[in-house]
Amino acid sequence: MKLPFTVEQFLGVFKTYNESIFPLQMLFYLLAGAIVFLSVKTSVWSDKVINSILAFFWVWMGIAYHILFFSTINKAAYLFGILFIIQGLLFFYYGVLKQRIRYKVKQNKPGMMGTTLVIFALIIYPALGYLFGHVYPSTPVFGVPCPTTIFSFGILLWSDKKVPVIILIIPFSWSLVGFFAATVLGMREDFALVLAGLLATALLLFGKQGVQTAKG
Repeated sequence: MKLPFTVEQFLGVFKTYNESIFPLQMLFYLLAGAIVFLSVKTSVWSDKVINSILAFFWVWMGIAYHILFFSTINKAAYLFGILFIIQGLLFFYYGVLKQRIRYKVKQNKPGMMGTTLVIFALIIYPALGYLFGHVYPSTPVFGVPCPTTIFSFGILLWSDKKVPVIILIIPFSWSLVGFFAATVLGMREDFALVLAGLLATALLLFGKQGVQTAKG
C-alpha cells in the first residue's frame, strides 16, 4: 500500500511532537496515575474525575497530535482528529454528565485484563519500542494515540457498570489501525494495540459486564 509519507517522516512527527510539548509527557503520566489511584480508592467524585481526564486525553490527541502535527504528513489526520475529539466528548457526556461509566478495580477476568493493559501502556509499550529501535524523542510515548488507546481499554475494563456501546466504537476502530502501523510502518509494539482492542471489546461486549445502548 502506497503511503503519502515515509517511515522516517512518520517517526519525525513523534520527534517534533515530543520536543514541542515537553515536559507535558510527565503531566500525562501523573494524570494516568491519578486515574489508577481513583479507580482503587473510589469516592463520590472519582468517576467524574477519571472520565474528565480520559476526555481530556482524547481531545488532546485529536487536536495536538493529529490535527497540529500528524496532519503535516497525512491529511487523513484531520479526520482522525475529529474522531478523537468526538471520543473525548463521548467520555465527557456519558461519564461526567450522565454518570453512566463508573470504575472499581476488581479481581475478576475483566479487572485483571484491565490491569495488564494499563501496565502495558504505561511501562511495557515504551520499553518494547526502545527494544525495537524507536528511541525517544522519535517514538510514541504515553499521550499519543496508540499507547493511550491501550490505556483507555484497560480503564474501561475496570468499569463497575455496563459501558455504553458507543464508547467502544472509535477506540476499537483505532485499534485496527494498529495492525496497519505494525505491519506497514514497522511499529511492532502496535501489535499489542490490535490484541488489546479485540480482547477488551470482546470482554466488554460479551463478558459479565456487558454494554448499554447509547440511549439516555
